[in-house]
Amino acid sequence: MPAADCQALRFSTSDVNFDKPTTSTRSSSRRSSGSMVALMPNPHRCLPMRSPMARALVLTFAILAISTLLLRSSAEVQTAIIQTAASAKQAIYLQRPLKHGADWQDTLPTPTEPHRASSTGDIAAALVNSSIPMDCNYDIARLKQWKEKYKLGGQIEYTKRYIQVSRQPIRRKSMTALNQSFLTDTIRTVDLNNPEPYQAESCPEPLVAPVSQSPFPGSANASEFMFGVSTTYKRFSDPKTSPVNEWTYWLTDGKGNTNGGKLLLMLLDAEDEQLQETHNILTTAGIDVDVYRSNVEDIMAVRYLALVPTMYNHPERPRKKWLVTCDDDTFFPSFNALKERFDEFDDGFPMYIGTFSEDVNNIQRHGSQAFGGAGVFLSVPMAGLVAERYESCKTEQKIKEANSGWGPQGDILLRKCIYENSNYKLTLLNELWQLDLYGDPSGFYESGIKPLSLHHYRGGGWHVAYPWHYTKVSNVCGEDCMMQRFRTEDDFVIANGFSVAYYPQGIDFDVNQFEATFHAAPQNHGWNLDFIMGPQRPSLHRTGRKLSWDLQEAEVLEEGMVVRQVYVRRADDWRWKNVDGSAMAGRDGVLELVWLGDRGQ
Repeated sequence: MPAADCQALRFSTSDVNFDKPTTSTRSSSRRSSGSMVALMPNPHRCLPMRSPMARALVLTFAILAISTLLLRSSAEVQTAIIQTAASAKQAIYLQRPLKHGADWQDTLPTPTEPHRASSTGDIAAALVNSSIPMDCNYDIARLKQWKEKYKLGGQIEYTKRYIQVSRQPIRRKSMTALNQSFLTDTIRTVDLNNPEPYQAESCPEPLVAPVSQSPFPGSANASEFMFGVSTTYKRFSDPKTSPVNEWTYWLTDGKGNTNGGKLLLMLLDAEDEQLQETHNILTTAGIDVDVYRSNVEDIMAVRYLALVPTMYNHPERPRKKWLVTCDDDTFFPSFNALKERFDEFDDGFPMYIGTFSEDVNNIQRHGSQAFGGAGVFLSVPMAGLVAERYESCKTEQKIKEANSGWGPQGDILLRKCIYENSNYKLTLLNELWQLDLYGDPSGFYESGIKPLSLHHYRGGGWHVAYPWHYTKVSNVCGEDCMMQRFRTEDDFVIANGFSVAYYPQGIDFDVNQFEATFHAAPQNHGWNLDFIMGPQRPSLHRTGRKLSWDLQEAEVLEEGMVVRQVYVRRADDWRWKNVDGSAMAGRDGVLELVWLGDRGQ
């Protein structure tokens, strides 16, 4: 067995050559629309045609008219045809207008004719690239399923909105202003207890979201990275804590094939059959994995440190540049961006790369080091140094020194092993996020930033989030658009993949600051997070100034060209209250967003 103190039972997948990045094939389809026939009225004369002067005038006007038509831009003609065809293809949806009461909807502006996107050409181009018809019919059966799944009331405010992606050679923006309204009509209420017939209406024109031409998740090449994770079989097998879906996102091409990244998984308290079962589950998902049994005699901090020599002594290590330790709830949402960032570092030099906790109290308590949940990246030369000194770095004395008052810490053992045996220090990469946050995480996920890692999203005292669902939209618009914000003219903000928020009193605050919806713990001084996040703007909880629908699930459809997102808002949510404590909304709400891919890119 390698220098790590774990038993030599290992299950390995076959080697795969990843000299070139994997690319995903995107298919396109077109639907032909029916022919259009123009009915012309019977001709009649405006002037007596017997007169030579009249005939000359008519001929002159006719020539001028024909010339004017010939000079018109073909693009304008095409735009008009496209818009007419798109209107003809719009599907109907059946909804009943909501009777207004003393409710948040009283703050909505009077619906008007929907605004265009930044230009008519933008919408025309978007519709050219998408042959997917819009269908705003809602499914009573699905609404009833959501009602049961999310514990909603019998009357639900429901809205469905299409968003057409427009991939352009532009840079990612934290907040993109759209010259369109999110709502083009009053919110509808669906009475699931007593369904009634509804009058047919057409889908509103889709929102058009300009995004950068960032790569898609399935194109990532992770062949330069090896990841080591130590956890328990119980956590791996529990549906509430199992990381299989998240690992499938950043360790495969999304189609059941590895993206070249190697995973070494060390499991505690696992029998032989359970090790084999774990291996089968992960390889079936397309993950290239070796599964080990941890040494039961080692404490958690030592099991964590043991990942480094285990990776360094692995036969595939010569083909890797970066050996990474992380937790089972570490998530990399943009692997193409992660690799691009690490291409800037010299992997031939001993490097120790990571980030601090956002909470300055944790740095004071545990030390100035890379916090493992965000991911700790070691170049191969640095990992070799740790592997060589491994035995002397895990003595009883070193374990005692690694106890910060909260028990021995693996991050401290690793830092001490590096600092006490070399002159190399930590290189900070603040795009990695430890997320030592408590409470409502929306202020972070609605900030418009582009994180390279996420952590602590499974609750258990920390925050609860669903990054595997958040990143599904990246399959349609590229990695950059996850968590990118789009602001509409009627003061809705789509924090893509996380929430849709409405600001009834407008947006008169700095959108570049984090909203202080979360807090540090256990000692929250109010400024704990400022050195990483900067001072946060006040929370809008219980002010009547914000109402939000949170993403609960997402689904990739049409071979990755359509993503459907389901956002839910509960009427009794403690956050969405007026200053006097009354609820802003009288009913639960569901927003369904459907993102349409740009077939032109």
